[in-house]
Amino acid sequence: MAELLILVGVIVAVFVGFNIGGSSTGVAFGPAVGSRIVRKVTAGALFTVFAFLGAWTIGRNVITTMSSQIVDAAAFTPAASVGVLFFTGLALLISNLYGVPASTSMTAVGAIVGLGLATGTLNAALMFTILSAWIVAPLIALSTGALIGRYLYPYLDATFAFGRLTNPLIAIDTRKTIPRLSVNENVSPRDIGGSALVVVIACYMGFSAGASNAANAVAPLVGNGAIDPSPAILLAVGAISLGGFTIARRTLATVGDDITDLPILAALIVSTVGATIITVLSWLGIPASLAVSTTSCIIGLGWGRASRARTLAEIATPSPGGESGPVLTTGALKAPPAESAPDVAASPTVGDLAEGETPDPDTQQASLNRVPRVGEEEPEELSAESLFDPAATARIVALWVITPTISVVGAYLLFSLLI
Repeated sequence: MAELLILVGVIVAVFVGFNIGGSSTGVAFGPAVGSRIVRKVTAGALFTVFAFLGAWTIGRNVITTMSSQIVDAAAFTPAASVGVLFFTGLALLISNLYGVPASTSMTAVGAIVGLGLATGTLNAALMFTILSAWIVAPLIALSTGALIGRYLYPYLDATFAFGRLTNPLIAIDTRKTIPRLSVNENVSPRDIGGSALVVVIACYMGFSAGASNAANAVAPLVGNGAIDPSPAILLAVGAISLGGFTIARRTLATVGDDITDLPILAALIVSTVGATIITVLSWLGIPASLAVSTTSCIIGLGWGRASRARTLAEIATPSPGGESGPVLTTGALKAPPAESAPDVAASPTVGDLAEGETPDPDTQQASLNRVPRVGEEEPEELSAESLFDPAATARIVALWVITPTISVVGAYLLFSLLI
């Protein structure tokens, strides 16, 4: 019976890893594929390599935390391991049904907490640390995005110009017996630099995703001793890779509704900030959500860019007419509209790049000496369209709270009856 439960646990672990790979590959390499820097197959291969590196190195710290420190390793019986993995997979299902990116780490930890409460083995001090990190990390992402959006984004937008390549910069040449990487030599130096930056950040995000998410698929199996850490990492990365080469193709094709309206520069900033936060937390052995950090950074970046219409003194002083503060917009993350700056091209969005609707590649962004200072831009120039629908944002945040809660309560009830 124990062997059968372990087999079921491995199957569920593969299912969890498969879904992680499908979603994480699209998020990490969406901008790179949308701008035709790499093909989907290349994106899947690069994501697999860097997710493996992340899981094999600092990802071990997260596996250790989730398999033996939140609760005693002895609590992970074969049945308990299957239960924890089941609730992790259930969170993915619920979030996918509602079209919301799941916080897999938070839900997996929630299931383990339910097990710890039912068995009386929960490490309360460690959970307090983890919960604190879950509060602090989004605040750091939010404030970092706000600072970059308010003070640095226009200058970065004027410095970097992103376009859509006719042929991929990097591709896998399969014409010979041994596949090998090939580089497009008919690309200008400027495009090579920008494209290389997009790929490097995508690989960095893949590293972060592997470091954080491998534990979500296999930590219970490591905890009960069914699989040693190294084979468990190979199992997790194999499942993640399978998702990256299959269901991620659809995500890469559409580039995801949650990032298609973001300019590619904004997408790269969000990816870098989110991946850095999760990499640091993974190094500390703290499981955390990449989706929560990146979304928080998007909110901060949009608000910071929109807030440039007012000085800090004006923001701190309530308007006599009762006007509201800066409006969070997609337009605020783009260059000024044509009527206010006819010789300045709007920054292409990830969706534009994926559909081929980009400005003339020879059109330059605003020069550095023409970037308006804080307080000099008109609010209407920074309010072209909403970045987030309030109702949709509320649904996302609510599900980020509800799914871990369901995981904790469901796991507690289940394990209280079984153990």
